[in-house]
Amino acid sequence: MAVESGIVKALSTRHSEYALTETSSLSNEEVADLVKAVALQVPSSFNGQSQRVLVLFGDASKKLWDITRKALRGVVPEDQPFEPTEQKMTSFAAGQGTILFFDDSEVTNGFAEKFAAYAENFPIWAQQASGMLQLSVWTALSEAGLGGSLQHYNPLIDLAVAEEFDIPATWRLIAQMPFGGVSTRAQGKEKQPIDERVKVIGL
Repeated sequence: MAVESGIVKALSTRHSEYALTETSSLSNEEVADLVKAVALQVPSSFNGQSQRVLVLFGDASKKLWDITRKALRGVVPEDQPFEPTEQKMTSFAAGQGTILFFDDSEVTNGFAEKFAAYAENFPIWAQQASGMLQLSVWTALSEAGLGGSLQHYNPLIDLAVAEEFDIPATWRLIAQMPFGGVSTRAQGKEKQPIDERVKVIGL
């Protein structure tokens, strides 16, 4: 018999949601408090705590997707239609806000210098710590009734984002998470057979 777990149930409700709305079950203040509470609890290698987060609401969030739209116009080939990209940017901007995830390279590099034997692993561990934070925030939002998706337009937008939002020079952008209420829920995606992905020895 499967063990009942609250975290498994919460994870099962998390999907990539694209039909976002500006209104949701949480106020901006409640979202900010939730993100802070999650970030406080998520682990990191050597307790380095190099994860950094910027939460954008309202016009600030819309500005981010204007920046991204402009950057993409510069790289999408002229012979390809821009409309699908435009629609995606519009859907992201329609949400309640956007969460930006960073790693503070000053912290990560500092640990690499302090523990030289593991130096090459610290950037990898920093990515893992950020990934844990991203999933935890995403799942917490989903559990609260909000939807979101994880996007990666870095490094294309890094410089413009840093200038627009006065980001410290040592913060390295890793991911973007537009979020908000959901007008139409996404369907769950097909899962590969779990016994092909998880092996058990000695049971």
